[in-house]
Amino acid sequence: MAHHGSSPAAWTAVTICLLGFCVGAVGLVIDNWVTFWVGAALILVSAIVGKIMLAMGLGGR
Repeated sequence: MAHHGSSPAAWTAVTICLLGFCVGAVGLVIDNWVTFWVGAALILVSAIVGKIMLAMGLGGR
């Protein structure tokens, strides 16, 4: 049965990525580069967390 991305790994990765995007956007609006780069780092962390969860068997495969 295909999950079409509806797995704990996908939901977690997308949630962290969305949080990172929002934090980065706030950093741009308030002109705070540290906040922007924290958001950018969260986006990278989301990919790593997604891959780790996929390897743990929580993906849609």
